[in-house]
Amino acid sequence: MDKAKQSAAEAIADIGDGASLAVGGFGLSGVPNTLIAALLARGVRGLQVVSNNCGVDGAGLGTLLAAGRIARVTGSYIGENKEFARQYLGGELEVELVPQGTLAERLRAGGCGIPAFFTPAGVGTQVADGGLPRRYAADGRVAVPSPAKEIRTFDGLEHVLEYGITTDFALVRAAKGDRNGNLVFSKTSRNFNPLAAMAGRVTVAEVEELVEPGEIDPDAVHLPGVFVQRVVVLTPGQAADKQIEKRTVRG
Repeated sequence: MDKAKQSAAEAIADIGDGASLAVGGFGLSGVPNTLIAALLARGVRGLQVVSNNCGVDGAGLGTLLAAGRIARVTGSYIGENKEFARQYLGGELEVELVPQGTLAERLRAGGCGIPAFFTPAGVGTQVADGGLPRRYAADGRVAVPSPAKEIRTFDGLEHVLEYGITTDFALVRAAKGDRNGNLVFSKTSRNFNPLAAMAGRVTVAEVEELVEPGEIDPDAVHLPGVFVQRVVVLTPGQAADKQIEKRTVRG
């Protein structure tokens, strides 16, 4: 099955208002910038995003955030995005904060058809006990707190129940892909991209290099094509657009 699309706009044309999206990348590494730009141009609103972070000001998912297109974020890190923090603290954005490893496992579980699992991560904190602010009121009060979660004991240790995540769509970026949707990720872009792709009911992958089926050694495939429904090949300029958050040099 040839899953290659002519453009990013065609590949995301059925993503509508209120859709849930799992988006790959970590910081600005491995972020599907071309698909995000196409989504921004499409003008959809009320998006519910699941991603490790929400980009930075002016880049990655930060562009959708600044345009007021995102209503809810499930992620691990606010950090480098001042607009993300402003919207969250101002009550404009609902945020579910999740420990990073738990978020990764929730995406993987959803992709594998596992509805829920128990983990020791978060026991004894507001992650398990509830009360983390999901949405603030305009006056700074907590309008929507996180709920308490089920706790069970295994082998003498307490564990908290976490639910798998599935989304309407997933947007990911890969270094190489074939027309059947088999993907290869480069270095650290392999962290959240495969997991996000697994969680999406419809997964769209932008690839820096498109090859024919059979050209990728099966042992080299990081994500099988069964998890990918659409593939968009990047132009050389788009493929070279790889930003970093902080440039550090050594004298």
